[in-house]
Amino acid sequence: MAAPYALGIDKIAANNDHIIGPVIASFAIISFSPCTSVVIKFNLPLGVWLLLAPWILSYEDNSAILNDMLTGFFVIIFSLIKVKIKKRFGGGWEAIWKSNSLHEIEAKHEVMEN
Repeated sequence: MAAPYALGIDKIAANNDHIIGPVIASFAIISFSPCTSVVIKFNLPLGVWLLLAPWILSYEDNSAILNDMLTGFFVIIFSLIKVKIKKRFGGGWEAIWKSNSLHEIEAKHEVMEN
């Protein structure tokens, strides 16, 4: 998001970075929680877009091309890192109508341990 100002890149690349940057940051922040960690996968197509955008949008500035290529590469790499979920949360929507759902079993288990 800051690259257009820091690198002084052209308007087309700057507009692309101003749109894609906040979306990538939003998905990354949402994925911090273990129960929404799958949202980080939404950044994969955005990373691919950043790799392809310099040619599709015909960037004229080499620094803009390099910026989007490196950013796209790292967005893809970080989106593919698997995060180990330590705890499960509630069992999903299925827990509403299903008896003996995951959260009920875990709650009984915790009561027995204490």
